[in-house]
Amino acid sequence: MKDTIAFIMAGGRGERLMPLTLDRCKPAVPFGGIYRLIDFTLSNCVNSQIYKIVVLPQYKSQSLNEHLEAGWNIFNQKIGQFLKVVPPQQRTGPEWYQGTADSIRQNLYLIRRYKPRHILILSGDHIYKMDYSRFQRYHQEHDADISISLLEVDKSLAHQFGVAVVDENYRITGFQEKPKQEAQTIPGDPQHVLASMGIYLFRAETLLDILDSTEAYDFGGEIIPSLVESHRIYAYPYRSQNAIEDYIYVTLENGERQLRREPRTRDSSYWRDVGTLDAYWNANMDLTGVDPYFNLYGRNWPIHTYQIPAPPAKFIFADERSSEQRAGKALNSIVAPGCIVSGIVRDSVLSYNVVVRSWATVEESVILDDVVIGRHCKIKKAIVDKLNNIPDHTEIGYHPEEDRQRFPVTSRGIVVVPKGYFKKEEAA
Repeated sequence: MKDTIAFIMAGGRGERLMPLTLDRCKPAVPFGGIYRLIDFTLSNCVNSQIYKIVVLPQYKSQSLNEHLEAGWNIFNQKIGQFLKVVPPQQRTGPEWYQGTADSIRQNLYLIRRYKPRHILILSGDHIYKMDYSRFQRYHQEHDADISISLLEVDKSLAHQFGVAVVDENYRITGFQEKPKQEAQTIPGDPQHVLASMGIYLFRAETLLDILDSTEAYDFGGEIIPSLVESHRIYAYPYRSQNAIEDYIYVTLENGERQLRREPRTRDSSYWRDVGTLDAYWNANMDLTGVDPYFNLYGRNWPIHTYQIPAPPAKFIFADERSSEQRAGKALNSIVAPGCIVSGIVRDSVLSYNVVVRSWATVEESVILDDVVIGRHCKIKKAIVDKLNNIPDHTEIGYHPEEDRQRFPVTSRGIVVVPKGYFKKEEAA
């Protein structure tokens, strides 16, 4: 993979994730207790032995830049490795990045400088594990000019995606953007269509020729459909082709846990675009439980990140027999370092330095850094952003009409508490 450069799109406003993106870009949104969204794409690159990476930020990127500086300073430029953060520099005009294709066009000088054979274009805000070396091998075996990773989804969901039309050899013969009519299904599989994941692999010379000959801004909506007849464009069926080999713990029928080598882990077919608050909450919930849908605990495919130097999580008080039942415990949950729990946490994800005080309960919730949950609070199906000190006896997620008067509430009923909504002086 030494002749491949990965470009990671990290400029999204993330408007559907508001208020989580009020002060940060979408790839910098915290996720899974200790990570940022961009960590998953970057980890896929490193685990696939891609060590030439360009991150293209745009909006509110300060926290993203700080995270990358602190946690991703692992590349050795002496042997040709790098991670470059390249904001818009108006090299080709006065505009910011206008789309995926335009952001690459504005940085063609980097491609010409390093002369790679392949260009991998990725998004910095998806949750998945993908071996890009398998993707590139597929690309080369098919002698493709362009390969696109596509997700096999039920045909009833086709209207939500850009859908590729393919022949029996998976060569792309057409592209339908969010089709309103019934979309063409996968050959031999009448129940599924191939939906775009926004992951592209180009021959470098092909990409240079394309961007020199067109002023189109976007790959999926403009450029790819126009190249179907003139170029060899192939679909990479992600769910059937991607394979992550790893050692994981599995639960046996007798309830025991056993470490086992899996040639293709269950989450090899997992992919989530956490573009909405409901999707963000769902993806966090996918991390919890005995056998999570997305496993953070494998050994061969680690998720790298910057880890805050915080002490171990602590669970205090063990009085479960008296009438007061003052006990700190977390069940089916992820709890980051620095947390102190003296209440009950169930089916939740707690980020760094969260305090759950006595007799409080937190259920099916995502609590971000530096949040204090006061005594006797009841929090359910909520996302609580950073720097909140929730007063004693507060209830969130139990009274929908009252919640809507104070907070954003999603269509699924997830309550979102914005960053710093409960100031320190409001806490008991």
